[in-house]
Amino acid sequence: MSQVKESSTIQANKKAAFAECPITHVMEKIGGYWKPVILFNLLAGTKRYSDLRKSIPAITEKVLIQQLKQLETDGLLVRKAMPVVPPHVTYSLTPSGRKLEPVLYAMAVWAAGDSKENGRVFRRNLKEFPGR
Repeated sequence: MSQVKESSTIQANKKAAFAECPITHVMEKIGGYWKPVILFNLLAGTKRYSDLRKSIPAITEKVLIQQLKQLETDGLLVRKAMPVVPPHVTYSLTPSGRKLEPVLYAMAVWAAGDSKENGRVFRRNLKEFPGR
């Protein structure tokens, strides 16, 4: 990834927005298209890289790796690599990542109610949601 110029106008605007609105902090951590999807999939528990890849078939390998690294850097998930051949890597939520469960679930419930095309499928999948 490229370096962020700390003195840029956009960085100053982000800092000002963060001081005014806590949603800015949330969007810094889980903003984007794939991060919430990855976190939602990890709510079910620890998953191997290959399991994540299968559960999110539309994501490219490059993007999945980038997003996992960012989520790890932000302290929302833990990457555990086993010293075996072939490599065995698992991902799980940290306590901070686990605290996002009600937020992610609320997003899923909203999608189930709002989507005319996929609402029925979403509602069926929500019944399988861990802990619900």
